[in-house]
Amino acid sequence: MPCTTLLAGKAATIDGSTIIARQEDYGQALNPQRFVVVKPSDQPRHYAAKTTSFTIDLPDNPLRYTSTPDADDSAGVFGAAGINAANVAMTATETSTTNARVRGLDPFNPVSGIGEEDFITLVLPYIHTAREGVQRLGHLLETYGTYEANGIAFSDQDEVWYLETIGGHHWAAVRIPDDAYVLAPNRFNITDFDFASETTLASADLQSFIDEHHLNPDREGYNLRHIFGSQTMQDARYNNPRTWYGQKLLGGAPATAPTEMDQPFWCRPTQLLTVEKIKQVLSSHYQNTVYDPYGGAAGKQFRPIALNRNLELHILQLRNHVPAALAGIHWLAFGPNTFNAVVPFYANVNDTPVPYAQTNQDYDPLNMYWLTNTLAALGDHRYQAVAPLVEQFEETVGAQCRALQHQADATSHAAGEWPAYLTTINEQMAHLSQREALKLLGKLVQDAFNHEHLAF
Repeated sequence: MPCTTLLAGKAATIDGSTIIARQEDYGQALNPQRFVVVKPSDQPRHYAAKTTSFTIDLPDNPLRYTSTPDADDSAGVFGAAGINAANVAMTATETSTTNARVRGLDPFNPVSGIGEEDFITLVLPYIHTAREGVQRLGHLLETYGTYEANGIAFSDQDEVWYLETIGGHHWAAVRIPDDAYVLAPNRFNITDFDFASETTLASADLQSFIDEHHLNPDREGYNLRHIFGSQTMQDARYNNPRTWYGQKLLGGAPATAPTEMDQPFWCRPTQLLTVEKIKQVLSSHYQNTVYDPYGGAAGKQFRPIALNRNLELHILQLRNHVPAALAGIHWLAFGPNTFNAVVPFYANVNDTPVPYAQTNQDYDPLNMYWLTNTLAALGDHRYQAVAPLVEQFEETVGAQCRALQHQADATSHAAGEWPAYLTTINEQMAHLSQREALKLLGKLVQDAFNHEHLAF
């Protein structure tokens, strides 16, 4: 998937949460998405991929987890992201790049390997820490191989890790510094790598693989982006500008050109990060620059972060200032990010709200996936005029959902009672979001009619 990932350590956020976020994009504009809870009884014990011939028997006693799969599962689950009952989050995948040197030595496995279709289902229900997630996925990659290049992130309440696949069977992962953030577009992102550090993990033979095959172009150290990544014109126009603009908004990066190949992997933000700031970055399209598709002199020269092919945006927040039952927040929005609002859904729930869970393949304006895409279809044509209405919608949803969240956080329940209670809170948030989106839809329809060409 041509996505954008944003990660933040617990000392980089305003409330000490860890955050892993990603917008899931698609090769074409529409691919309906759902928001579900996968209960242990629903998790398969024998798993068969649909993209390849891969099969596996899965462990007993899986954990419950949230997920955002495709509404049409005929090609596979594609769970995308979620938080499990142990308060461990995972997002998969950020489609990445590699180079011919690596693929020639360790080819992809398109016959029986694993990939984006499989990762969430195979890993998230079985891990209790972010590090365990890296290790489990790493073992699967070494054993079965993959058919694509990807980046995957894991978090718990203490650590954030980013893993990138390398060739068919190799991988490397880095623990993100607590006071840092990462903005990762569709390229190989990890730079300096210390194989002896406690903050790195990798396939067992990765260092010898590099040395024995003379893969390192640098005279000193191991910069994995130089070794395994690409430096193409596609990177210069499609990938690098997204990092440049995101780092421009969040701070901590040296001044570079949008097409610069050696932008830093992680930075320390100028200010502590909020969910709202992260949403702003992942909804951006080079505002206040010449590269903005909405009126910039050089608009559409670079691929923006937000675009019509956004399927869903998740911001997986693990909080440290609340009881464990309340820690996991699966912030979620469907559709193009310029026209949506994220909702702070609790992860410790029995079920998900109907407007987000029961997405149809056919158009349904009461379903949040289709409703948000309708807002985008109307709003895109008069963006400058209707942008204040969209901003007001996002502010209203954010404020009212925050109020419900503060109310829920302040209540007291026995451990076993939390899932049922939080399920009702999520339902209130979903219907609030749906109601405000319908109000915005009415305003956009009125604006469109006031500017019809067929008028006299």
